[in-house]
Amino acid sequence: MKLNRVPLMFAAAAASLLSSTPAPAQILPPAQRATHVEITQGPSLESAQDNRAIIRWTSSNPGGDDEHFGVVHYGTSASNLSQTAKSHIRLNRGHPDTVFRVMVNNLKPGTTYYYTVGSTGADGTDDQVQSTVQKFTTPAAP
Repeated sequence: MKLNRVPLMFAAAAASLLSSTPAPAQILPPAQRATHVEITQGPSLESAQDNRAIIRWTSSNPGGDDEHFGVVHYGTSASNLSQTAKSHIRLNRGHPDTVFRVMVNNLKPGTTYYYTVGSTGADGTDDQVQSTVQKFTTPAAP
């Protein structure tokens, strides 16, 4: 009796693929930092509720580490921006610009807030870009 070895060969190949060790992801070294970073659009209020807001802006790609943070310094006085909100972002080396969006939480309803925006690398290195002071007012509580 002649055995058909083809299905057995496919089964062995499939088992080999399923039990193989995956290759680790390649981690790229940090990109060269940009010599000059500038805000090219915004910042602006994307949305606001009575207790939170989202601030959005676009800057030239700062380079450096791919892991970055958009940073908003804010407060109820233009001369005292003592509170900080951050949001993580991963830079795309293939894009010349980066869009940042930061959610600012725990706001008071019907209150005017002043803010500036900027960005940092994951290690805290400032990208040396900061907007002028802007403002928004949260809606009154329902």
